[in-house]
Amino acid sequence: MNNYKKQPFIPAIQKTSTLVLLSLLSMICFIISVSIRTIDVSGSYDAKVKAARLMKNAMETLKDTRMESSVFIDIENDPNETGLVGSPFSLITTDEGDLDSKLTTLDPNFSAAIVDLMAQLNLVAKDTVAILMTGSMPGANIAVLTACKALGLHPISITSVGASQWGANQVDFTWLDMESILFKNDLIPSKSFAASIGGRNDMGRLLSPAGRKIIADNITGHGIQMIRKDRLADNIQYRMDLFSGFKPITDYKAIINVGGGVASLGTSFNLKLLPPGVVLRSDISDIGRPGGIEGVFSKFLNSNVPGLHILNIRPLTEQFKMPFAPIPIPEIGTGSLYADERYNVWVAAICLLIVGGSVFSVGLHSKQKIKEHLLQHEPDSLL
Repeated sequence: MNNYKKQPFIPAIQKTSTLVLLSLLSMICFIISVSIRTIDVSGSYDAKVKAARLMKNAMETLKDTRMESSVFIDIENDPNETGLVGSPFSLITTDEGDLDSKLTTLDPNFSAAIVDLMAQLNLVAKDTVAILMTGSMPGANIAVLTACKALGLHPISITSVGASQWGANQVDFTWLDMESILFKNDLIPSKSFAASIGGRNDMGRLLSPAGRKIIADNITGHGIQMIRKDRLADNIQYRMDLFSGFKPITDYKAIINVGGGVASLGTSFNLKLLPPGVVLRSDISDIGRPGGIEGVFSKFLNSNVPGLHILNIRPLTEQFKMPFAPIPIPEIGTGSLYADERYNVWVAAICLLIVGGSVFSVGLHSKQKIKEHLLQHEPDSLL
């Protein structure tokens, strides 16, 4: 019997012990690369947490106010029991509404998302911003105003009081009522200085006379200026004149629109194509409609004032990887909105080199041994 039969030649790459060691090495490197991660904390982390906590306090204050009036909370439509979800219909309801979108904006972390958007526009303390609001999304209104307070911005706001379904459409608890409570408790930096009825043509065309009177009395009761011209275009221009009365339009650092108020957005461009979030003049140049009425938002944009458009809530939350209509409400300070956790590329690369290098070394060594064996081995005759 020759040497081959006494001790068969097996290259290292085919040995069970070698394969087991390579498998163990690969497993260890995989565990290391998965376990070691890099956490990139947002540059505006502190402001985001401050804004979210302000919004949480604001929501609790408004809820306590409702509870003092013995108002029943609709747990089915308000699963997080915020007390800030309106009804499907009331005398001041102007349009249909998306309940899930309203619930999403009633997450205090939504204020942190607004801070992120404001940071994208490089807004800093003492900057003046114009704000356009409606009663449709009280959560988004609160988020914007608490974000302004957290950043030290100076907001100048105009509201259209009418609200869509599930918004601030309770006749005894309009957005102006909410806003006044929050301002008295120093939870927002300012409140609206003027308001309109809102709704169709900004004049409550689809509301009953009783509904229009309720809103008009509410505006008067808060002692703020009422915007009530005969035409939509006149209401829009009056808003521009009011904003200009504080400072030239071009001196505003941003225009922020919350909701789909017709006086705010007008009819001069396709609203479905207007992206949520940061909007610049170039974003509306390709979606224009000939013969449409230019709203306040686009007038600011065309004056090269950057804008924030807070509508179409689902794609906005997807941008920040936030849950849509969350139940329960997530904790403040958690999630990629505050800190982005990702795998450490350098550790993964080193582990890949170790595993790849080990396999290559074993393969190269086996190839050399096979070559040597073929040169030295003399096979027996088959006869």
